[in-house]
Amino acid sequence: MTTASGVAPSVVSGTTPLPKTSSDSGASLSSAAGSTLAGNFQTFLTLLTTQLQNQNPLDPLDTNQFTQQLVQFAGVEQQLKTNDQLTSLVSLQQTAQSTQALGFVGKTAVVDGSTTKLTNSAATWTLGVASNSNVAVTIANSTGQNVFSGTYAVTAGQNQAFTWDGKGNDGTQWPDGKYTLTATAADSAGNAVGVSTQIQGMVNSVDLTQSPPLLSINGQNYTVNQIKSITN
Repeated sequence: MTTASGVAPSVVSGTTPLPKTSSDSGASLSSAAGSTLAGNFQTFLTLLTTQLQNQNPLDPLDTNQFTQQLVQFAGVEQQLKTNDQLTSLVSLQQTAQSTQALGFVGKTAVVDGSTTKLTNSAATWTLGVASNSNVAVTIANSTGQNVFSGTYAVTAGQNQAFTWDGKGNDGTQWPDGKYTLTATAADSAGNAVGVSTQIQGMVNSVDLTQSPPLLSINGQNYTVNQIKSITN
């Protein structure tokens, strides 16, 4: 496709903040509920043992009722163990998410989006269309002012790079900063064609205090599941 001239943006790698300890109300409630169930279970066992030791030989416990009680509290015991195992699985999943996110730092990521940074007079978006189309693009700055527009022929497919050199239609060189691209597409017959926009940039930090962790790309935050591809 035809693109505006420019150079690939450079992103300075930042630091990765360590996770901070914080109290989670949901986890606290779950822990309190588990403690209550565990306490009730232990209390039941104590009462049951005392009842068996002191029962009247001439009037023993009803067998059916006794069996039902054992079954009910055996189920409670199993639920307590299941809750503990689920808590461990959630913890392992969160650790895996953090480890995966940290592995992205310093790499170039492609995510869905239309706003990116103009750095060193270069900003790059990735366009995708289902068929060969003429794509009309408009670029606006952070205040919403349109600074550039143009129409380009784009072949069918994804990952069609469009690079803007930061110059307006009148030749004005716009300063580095955040810019948003809006794109519409039409085929040779004039029929509208859906067009997707993605941005790419270096992952310069990860916020592990959030769940899921947030990746900082071009000054904006994204979750791991928003990433479409990663390159070194």
